[in-house]
Amino acid sequence: MPYYKQLGKIPKKRHTVFRKEDGSLFREQVMGTKGFSSLQSILYHHNPPTSMAETRLLQKCNDNYEEQAALAPRHFWTNRLEKEKDAVAGRRYILGNEDLTIGTVSPKESMSYFYRNSDGDEVLFVHYGSGKIESMFGTLTYTSGDYIVIPVGTIYRVIPDSDDNKLLVIETTSWITTPKRYRNEFGQLLEHSPFCERDIHGPEVLESHVEEGEYEVRTKSRGHIHSHIYHHHPLDVAGWDGYLFPWRFNISDFEPITGRIHQPPPVHQTFEGNNFVICSFVPRLYDYHPEAIPAPYYHSNVDSDEVLYYVEGNFMSRKGVEEGSITLHPAGIPHGPHPGKVEDSIGKKETIELAVMIDTFRPLKVFSDTQPIEDQNYKYSWVSK
Repeated sequence: MPYYKQLGKIPKKRHTVFRKEDGSLFREQVMGTKGFSSLQSILYHHNPPTSMAETRLLQKCNDNYEEQAALAPRHFWTNRLEKEKDAVAGRRYILGNEDLTIGTVSPKESMSYFYRNSDGDEVLFVHYGSGKIESMFGTLTYTSGDYIVIPVGTIYRVIPDSDDNKLLVIETTSWITTPKRYRNEFGQLLEHSPFCERDIHGPEVLESHVEEGEYEVRTKSRGHIHSHIYHHHPLDVAGWDGYLFPWRFNISDFEPITGRIHQPPPVHQTFEGNNFVICSFVPRLYDYHPEAIPAPYYHSNVDSDEVLYYVEGNFMSRKGVEEGSITLHPAGIPHGPHPGKVEDSIGKKETIELAVMIDTFRPLKVFSDTQPIEDQNYKYSWVSK
């Protein structure tokens, strides 16, 4: 996120001598993206971040997709998945392609290790629950409705307050940023943006750990999970500054854009990455033209797949979905409201729905172990009875 932040102790100038109280040097790490021509931060460690004591290959990342089936809408009940493990090891993937992977996790325990995704940024959407994320940039607390953006290469772990947590997980192979049309040439969010910098929150406090022992950092890279063992605590940063750090934005702070007639999906856009966008459907007033039809028109995604994650409320264009449902409407065939939903929407003044939408500009594939949670009749639910 392009605004400046600093936590902890840093020297007056970059790349200069910076000593601890005992006279030894802090170890400077420049962490930059896009070949150091985009966002970056500079961190000062108690120990060299390169001092691994052991490294081994743990496992191949899950890329078991089902064979291509007949093109059709799909519906998955993620609330029927069991609570499992921690916020990384317990992830259950539903959809994916070359640009991102989409899944959910309901962790029943805290992470006993640390993790970094070295393939791309991550977005964790907190469906419900609360807790904290400890990272090399500091601690960030979270609650229901938070989008948590974790930059590529960030070492972190998730510590839920209880086992009543559920996260929508979006793992990317690129970057996450705010929509370009809402930013000026300096990166500042403009007046017509549905949110601004006041709504964005970085790490709240920096805890610099100097403990020694055996600490594991699991790293996702090159399609595999790797284990790296350190003899010092990986969160040993005494201070940092820059524009690259984890941050959170709550969906309740998204200000909906409305109009006299139905507005197209881009008005809901919240984030973008390489070949995909993330949108927020929030409570809002309906269209106010006297003859407006609030329900969305039937439409064809001729160049993108559409995914919806249903958070809460009564989604006005769908029947048969529940909280935690994920629907996939693939490019190539039209989609739109269920029978009767267009008529039902006429004259309505507002909607209380809450959902996250992901549009991808390359086709999504379905993971092969999703059959037990799939609604096999969803594809035929537009047939009038």
